[in-house]
Amino acid sequence: MSFRPGTVFLADCPARLAMEIIASKWAVVTLFALTDGPMRHGELVELNGGISRKVLTQTLRRLQGNGLVERRVYAEAPPRVEYSLTELGRTLEEPIKMLTAWARTHGEAIVAFREAAEAEDTPARGGS
Repeated sequence: MSFRPGTVFLADCPARLAMEIIASKWAVVTLFALTDGPMRHGELVELNGGISRKVLTQTLRRLQGNGLVERRVYAEAPPRVEYSLTELGRTLEEPIKMLTAWARTHGEAIVAFREAAEAEDTPARGGS
């Protein structure tokens, strides 16, 4: 299999579909949160700071619909629902941990670059 640009991410390529599923910010954060084990919806909202309940629900449904997350409903009163990684979802643990480590190491450099670029684009204030 070739990994050259233009051969891996063709429109009908399964690799492209897989990347589209996991490439969203909230998908990666949610998958990472679930690496520690099953969690309830409210716990994921707290842990994923900044995600709305609606967006988390959409993210979980998409991940579940693609076989990466399992939703388990317990027969209790009130009902308890937990989400966990499937066997397929667990295959993403190492790549996501590596990406997270990269982000921690290089995140400040990206912020510094963006700030410098924005400063260059901002016209100097003051009179002429």
